Amino acid sequence: MRRIQVVVFTSLFISILSFGGRLQAQDPVFSQFFSSPMNLNPAFAGTTYSPRIALNYRNQWSSIFNAYVTYAVSYDQYFENLNSGIGFSALIDKAGDGIYNTGAFNLTYAYRLPITDEIFIKGGVQAGMYQVSLDWDRLVFLDQLDPMEGPINVSEENRPEELSKSVFDVSSGILVYSPMFYAGITLHHLNTPNQSLLNVNQGLLDGLPMRLTLHGGAQISLTRNNNNKFKTFISPNIMYSKQDAFQQVNLGTYVGLGPIYTGVWFRHTFSNPDAAIFLIGYSKGIFKIGYSYDWTVSKLQAQSNGSHELSIILNFDGGKKRKPDYNDCLKIFR
Repeated sequence: MRRIQVVVFTSLFISILSFGGRLQAQDPVFSQFFSSPMNLNPAFAGTTYSPRIALNYRNQWSSIFNAYVTYAVSYDQYFENLNSGIGFSALIDKAGDGIYNTGAFNLTYAYRLPITDEIFIKGGVQAGMYQVSLDWDRLVFLDQLDPMEGPINVSEENRPEELSKSVFDVSSGILVYSPMFYAGITLHHLNTPNQSLLNVNQGLLDGLPMRLTLHGGAQISLTRNNNNKFKTFISPNIMYSKQDAFQQVNLGTYVGLGPIYTGVWFRHTFSNPDAAIFLIGYSKGIFKIGYSYDWTVSKLQAQSNGSHELSIILNFDGGKKRKPDYNDCLKIFR
């Protein structure tokens, strides 16, 4: 069964490489998008005064040959004398049990502009390297399979001259927020970098498609604690993403219950319902950890085993004796 899966992945992968822009793989998108803020929108850099570190792990459809495993890490903080946030982020995505890997390594800058005493707008830009690599020797082609003895033949497929490639990549975003609501827009891969490893069908190679992300939400307080700060709240939010022909929307609600937080979302890909997302987490001091499970509701339900996601945020504002009053509704991102 594992060999069959490798052959299927190989056939699909070669099709993607051969037809370039028309069959591009999509960027990974975290279900806990609020726990990976700089992968969502570079304008989130510097929405905490002290350093913030975010760690993310996603295992999507683990029972389908370890289809996609994604790791991300970011660091950012606000510099008051510059009225700006500066950060660094890295993301690694392993497809087909690590046969095909992509990576993104970026520096981020965001500037904050006050519109009124309670409404701010931030503009962010992100630039760095986008990398792809292929473990060609692990691919199994159809002409290698012997019906009696299995994969013993040498394939006649041509090995690419390049098995890894690095290209420059640029993204930008805008974020508007107040004590009650937030909204943002991001354009990823503005320069549509050509990351293809195969020099075929040149007329079809359009580069990595630009990805549009729209996101927004609100924060509704339910109770206050002794410091006159919101302790229990709900945050309805939505995220929409479009890359080439692929679209998805996540719609749901995050609930903060003191140190405990939870949430439920539904993800739809427009061509079909995809998954229900369930979240549970804990936050104390500088430390915040969350686990979410994507319950697949599409035709892959029986085969996928769902998707698992773990996030950790270290917000060093939380370790201060006198914690800052942010006066905004971005608590779910901290």
